[in-house]
Amino acid sequence: MSEPGWGEGAPPVARRLGGKRGYTSKQMADACEMIVAAELTLAGVPAIKVADNWPDYDVIAQPLGLAPQRVSVKSRTFTRGASFIEYDTRNHFEWLALVLLQCEGASERRIFVIPRQVAESRARRNGPTTKSHQMRYWRVDEVATRFMEFENNFALRHAQG
Repeated sequence: MSEPGWGEGAPPVARRLGGKRGYTSKQMADACEMIVAAELTLAGVPAIKVADNWPDYDVIAQPLGLAPQRVSVKSRTFTRGASFIEYDTRNHFEWLALVLLQCEGASERRIFVIPRQVAESRARRNGPTTKSHQMRYWRVDEVATRFMEFENNFALRHAQG
């Protein structure tokens, strides 16, 4: 089974995935990191994706006159219901970029660039005695309502307005 328009020449990844998409989860994550770095740069905050498997963050950005800012990028395909996007509190970064793909409505993708303190204050968390007590998370379908003021925040503003 191949993607429409690819015919018999569908990329091997699309064939392996039953034609659902033409990329792996790793490729999706890398692409989202590159999108965030590009959007930051085009908003006047030069940024670059760091090397794969770099600890704690994915993009480094340099706002004019400020110290470099570390950005952790997390991406998910949009779904309703019990699908979550998460980060580990042990990681060191100043900004969290949440990238949602295949969103409903007019926007194919939505990107929220959130100060870490705000992300932390609005996150769900498990009890302190659980194995995953260091994780913070949100349902994918709640991200837009919880972080609406940080959508497309590529200028790295702490508060929109």
